[in-house]
Amino acid sequence: MNDARAAVHVPVMLRRTIELLAPALSAPGAVAVDCTLGLGGHSEALLAAHPGLRLVGLDRDPAALELAGRRLAPYTGRVTLVHAVYDELPAVLDKLAVGHVQGILFDLGVSSMQLDQAGRGFAYAQDAPLDMRMDQTRGVSAAEVLNTYAPGELVRILRAYGEEKQARRIVEAVVREREKEPFARSARLVEVIREALPQAAKRTGGNPAKRTFQALRIEVNGELAVLERAVPAAVAALAVGGRIAVLAYQSLEDRLVKRVLAAGAASTAPPGLPVVPEHHQPRLRLLTRGAELPAEEEIAENRRAAPARLRAAERIREDV
Repeated sequence: MNDARAAVHVPVMLRRTIELLAPALSAPGAVAVDCTLGLGGHSEALLAAHPGLRLVGLDRDPAALELAGRRLAPYTGRVTLVHAVYDELPAVLDKLAVGHVQGILFDLGVSSMQLDQAGRGFAYAQDAPLDMRMDQTRGVSAAEVLNTYAPGELVRILRAYGEEKQARRIVEAVVREREKEPFARSARLVEVIREALPQAAKRTGGNPAKRTFQALRIEVNGELAVLERAVPAAVAALAVGGRIAVLAYQSLEDRLVKRVLAAGAASTAPPGLPVVPEHHQPRLRLLTRGAELPAEEEIAENRRAAPARLRAAERIREDV
């Protein structure tokens, strides 16, 4: 993707995300962390809205860091970009000698840049090498997962990460095909999936390969395990009055985020206590009623916004 493409990229639920974080970011010396920098659209808007804000941007994809760096060049001196996965947030802040921060943003899932670059193998709609690594400098590719994992493990991945009801049928077909020739490209996998599914399954839920591709991507990048570590770490990094906003695009991510934020907003005291001790008081105040959805107008302009679910919370108490 070139710079022009990055410039026209429209971040999902931008106005609402900025609005939710704004009250925490106006104080002098405020620091925000964009844990999933991508093309830098959310970060650019935050920096423009808050002239005194310092921003730390993380991304595991070196290509995204390079493009975002160009986009955020007008804010040089207020921006620190770091090649890191978002569960490395505590180590990054420690290395930068940053204590608690005032804002944290996660925009989860695969980025527009990764979807649009055919060679990355994320998109089932175009033929490409089966890679799917967000950081192509390390880790195993989707092709290696398909070609080397035991059948039972592949079934588990498709069921757990893709919520694929036809996981066993698909894996049986994959195993037969990989014995003839190892998988290397996405078009062949899409065709194998289509042929493996019963007609009824092909008529619902969009592209029949969607859930399998999601499952492989999550496995390749360890996304849920990373997120499970990252969200509690982000809550712990917030200063009192600091805010966290999370955009999720599939139910597995959203449920995990909901669980962490809801736990932080609940009392940990045993039921029936007449007075709740300070260390049992909620640490968070939820800022959204459930998950907020994008407006129909935004979905009409940007189809990739359709599955977005936005949750946010404010830190109201220090750990005791």
